[in-house]
Amino acid sequence: MQRNFYMADQEWDKLISDVAYQFSDITLKRGFQYYKQDRVHAFKMISVGSILALVEGGEDYSVTIDLDTLSASRCSCPVQHSCKHMAAVLMKYAEQQGRLVHMLANAKTTSQWIRNPVVKETPVAGGSARRKEQLKELAALVPSGNVEQWREYLALLTAPLAPTVRNSQYTDRALAAISEATPALPPASGLLYKLHAHLFVLESLLKPAGPHVPGAGASLGYYTSVAVSELQKAVTDLMKNSLPLAAEPECWPRVSETLAYLRREMLNEPRDRSREQPYYSLCYDLIWRGWIAPNASGPAMYLEELEALRQTGEEAGISLSRHSQQLAESRMYFYLNDDKGAWELLGKASERPGLYPDELMSFLAPLAEAGHWSRLALWLAEIGPLLTSRLYNLKNYAGYWEEAVRRLPETEPRMWDTLIGMLPLSREIYEEMLLDHGRWQEWMDYQLSSGKEPADFRVSDLQPIEKNAPELLLPFYHQAAERFVLEKNRHGYKAAVKLLKRLSKLYKKLKREERWEQFLDSFTFRYSRLRALQEELRKGKLIP
Repeated sequence: MQRNFYMADQEWDKLISDVAYQFSDITLKRGFQYYKQDRVHAFKMISVGSILALVEGGEDYSVTIDLDTLSASRCSCPVQHSCKHMAAVLMKYAEQQGRLVHMLANAKTTSQWIRNPVVKETPVAGGSARRKEQLKELAALVPSGNVEQWREYLALLTAPLAPTVRNSQYTDRALAAISEATPALPPASGLLYKLHAHLFVLESLLKPAGPHVPGAGASLGYYTSVAVSELQKAVTDLMKNSLPLAAEPECWPRVSETLAYLRREMLNEPRDRSREQPYYSLCYDLIWRGWIAPNASGPAMYLEELEALRQTGEEAGISLSRHSQQLAESRMYFYLNDDKGAWELLGKASERPGLYPDELMSFLAPLAEAGHWSRLALWLAEIGPLLTSRLYNLKNYAGYWEEAVRRLPETEPRMWDTLIGMLPLSREIYEEMLLDHGRWQEWMDYQLSSGKEPADFRVSDLQPIEKNAPELLLPFYHQAAERFVLEKNRHGYKAAVKLLKRLSKLYKKLKREERWEQFLDSFTFRYSRLRALQEELRKGKLIP
């Protein structure tokens, strides 16, 4: 009979921590897939801390696990250690121990709350009754309370979920627990409270060890990242609702407290290039754009925020995210209509990696929504050269230019100058916009200067040129056909004949059949010694 060697809770916690240290998140996810596909065979515990197993991969790999010293474990696969095969065996072990396999699959996240759980409660007589009493007391304070009291209430409501793996199910359960216990609130207070509920859950996903705990900035597991993305979308949708502060002016202190919270978190937030953009920076932008700026009566609030950003930045010390501070300050200059001041800060922020394209693009939407087309064109010209990420899709950027030019045709020369200055990064949208604007000659000049071949395009890509300016394709096809012949192989000859047949159609469309016959005669004579080419010309019915 197979011995299982029972594992105590302390040993389970140690295993999770060891796995989080030894394995990458992607390896754990791949190991989980192998585990789910029942690829672990001949599993055997030979002692308290030793496991032997075979894992089906490209072939059967032998895995030896040392639970006491995980780094000493080995696999016969090319990777040899910390591989997906070892991860799958560990998950099989967790299953046989009656443990939650998902906790190992998400070890990067799970290990954080094991080390520093959000709430540590010592079981005492009447503990449940005491918690209910606290909930009742705090619930009564919510309608008139401040943000700190709200967060205390939220912490108590979600405390039972502290040991839960941080994923989408955790997010749903936490928000449901909060929603069920939310007292009646007026519209503005209700929106702010709901925002804080989402921010509180977001914080528990990002920093399950609790706020301001060293190591809380560790990379997120896959399932936690999915939950964060879903929560960010929910926050974005929530803040599309207008905040009726005019009807509820007593809510302004809570807005200030919310802003202070976001400011502090944003300026202390590490910049991780694996994210679409920093989490709190997005929330900070949204609250200004959707809730504060529409209710601001003058420049005083923006000037006060500039001072608050500088002061909070000094308090952050070495943990300060300089990019976030420069970006936030540039937003205040933007609202003060000091565009040069904003551009100067953005230019400094872009000198080092860490500025996200979406953060730059976020300045454009308010201008388009307000119909400030001339100012929008100026901003497009300034931020275009800063959009340096090759992974970023520039279609939205191009869309703003199209709208600005449609409203103010005189801004078109600036658009072309900017797009040309952004080459080669802007190549795709530059080519599309040249075609959309009927700038056929410029499109063709760009292809020729880039060394492009007709084979680089689908037939449908060239149809607008064939229809509107077919004469421009003549040198394009002629040059490419000559280059193919110079390859002096059968493949090149076939490609050349294909282009010659397309040339024949173009000359016919342009009613220059005589010119075509003259060229073909000359071409055939020049390459008369290339027998393979002559054969392909006959197959293509270009010569008898």
